[in-house]
Amino acid sequence: MYDILREANPEIYQIILESETTEIARARLLLYLSQREMCLEGQKRVLNPFKFSLIKYAITVLRNILDPLNERLSKFRTLNALWRIIHEKEVEGLTPGFVEEFRHIFLGISGQPGIYEGELPLYLSLEGREAALERSRHLDGLAGYAFKFMGRYATGLDEWVKHVRQENKTRIMAYLGASPADWQNYRWHLRKVITDSKTLGSLIDLTEDEREAIDLARENHIPFGITPYYASLLDKSANRTYDHATRAQVIPIKYYIREMIAGREKHETYFDFMLEHDTSPVDLIIRRYPMIVILKPFNTCAQICTYCQRNWEIEGVLSPGAMAPRDKLDRAIDWISRHPAIIEVLVTGGDPFVMGDNKLKYILDELSKIDHVERIRLGTRTPVVLPQRITDELVALMSSYHQPGRREICIVTHFEHVYEITEDTVEVVRKIRQQGIGLYNQQVYSVENSRKFESAALRRLLRLIGVDPYYTFNMKGKEELNKMRVPIARLQQEQQEEARLFPGMVRTDEAVYNVPKWGKHYLRGWQHHRIIGILPNGRRVYRFHPWDKNISPTGTYVGEDVSIYDYLQELKNRGEDLEDYKSIWYYY
Repeated sequence: MYDILREANPEIYQIILESETTEIARARLLLYLSQREMCLEGQKRVLNPFKFSLIKYAITVLRNILDPLNERLSKFRTLNALWRIIHEKEVEGLTPGFVEEFRHIFLGISGQPGIYEGELPLYLSLEGREAALERSRHLDGLAGYAFKFMGRYATGLDEWVKHVRQENKTRIMAYLGASPADWQNYRWHLRKVITDSKTLGSLIDLTEDEREAIDLARENHIPFGITPYYASLLDKSANRTYDHATRAQVIPIKYYIREMIAGREKHETYFDFMLEHDTSPVDLIIRRYPMIVILKPFNTCAQICTYCQRNWEIEGVLSPGAMAPRDKLDRAIDWISRHPAIIEVLVTGGDPFVMGDNKLKYILDELSKIDHVERIRLGTRTPVVLPQRITDELVALMSSYHQPGRREICIVTHFEHVYEITEDTVEVVRKIRQQGIGLYNQQVYSVENSRKFESAALRRLLRLIGVDPYYTFNMKGKEELNKMRVPIARLQQEQQEEARLFPGMVRTDEAVYNVPKWGKHYLRGWQHHRIIGILPNGRRVYRFHPWDKNISPTGTYVGEDVSIYDYLQELKNRGEDLEDYKSIWYYY
């Protein structure tokens, strides 16, 4: 297996092989990298400029890994593991992912990455109209490449999907004894939220693993729930051909449930990845940024997402004690009123739209009395999982606080896949937008929406229905989510190679990684994060520089990613051609 390292870069391999200790190997490798960099500068004029940059990046990555400080930060001696495998010594927990990471680093340094190859496009050698026509043909080809992939993803607006959804709706209504009027009543959906495998299994086919995961969740009081409306977005068949993303939204996998059970035995806030208990100056308030706070008045939802950020504190779907006591809520709002730096409040939870209109009105009334609050942001997934909740009365209520030039009301929601977008959601968006209220989408980037152009297809359709792409979140680095997480490199690849093909109005979202305590962290470049190590299991270790590093003294955060190799194997199992993803290794 290790011959591939020799083939990727014989010079580096030989240096390590001939070094008696890791410290000797470190010194010799650093000298080699300096010499390689000097030679590279002499080749700048003849090298493809993109390949030149890639080689420079690969050199920097290996240099970072060789830094003893980074080894201490990552709590693993990466060079020692590399030295041991080349010297044919055992490394505990070693996986092919570790070897593949170094194979690609070696290939990058040698200038043979297997990308940026081939002839330059013909239009570069032409001028005037002839160049323009050839360039246009080239661009047609790029667009066709994107459309080919997007054509694989069914949307809820496709005519055949509408027909299937109508059959689903009819079947669910018959089983639950619902009338057409019931289906349009959000309160009926809340009363009929599905919380067990027997009921769900009577409406759609479940695999044995799905059934066991739901049962295990219920036995251990791990929240599970799905609205009848969202159940109608799931296909009757359990093959997950089209509804893979919608199923994955609500039906947990057994790995997740087992990790949740194990984590609960450690300590109460084990799953609090964002360290909300360290960023809450008063109950119900979270503050990570200078001018915005989170207000959490309601601690449950109509439906529980499997990637829920606050799974550690949500007791259950529609849990009876979810509403914060009035005195605690008043203290939180009073705290906001005494901090004039706060100009925006995100009301979330839980889902505040699951509250009744009167409770929501009280919160909006109190926040609107605070002169320095100029924006109230409402975080809700009801447009996706329960569009019936967006009644004319609710829209009118929100609109009454929306005063252009004085105060903005806006909604942030979570569409994860084009299969979730239906005629019902289109109508909801239309009603809200007619009142001048903006809607923004935060997509959580997971295995389920990370295939080629899958997220691009979502952004494109969201813009067409009137929702602005806002953030694409790299899934939080929580242990129970590891099977759902996507490597940072894939998100960078998606932003550079897929999103980049679309007009600017379609790609308005920002790719971010959530850093505990500090919050959203851009993934634009090396000034924000860098690789400092690679673990035997193939996971990269990154050191993140928080958003305020250039503004005030701050710390850094060291976190593990998931294995690129394992992620690619999962894509392969789903029928993807890994050639389409081969540049992923060179996104650092």
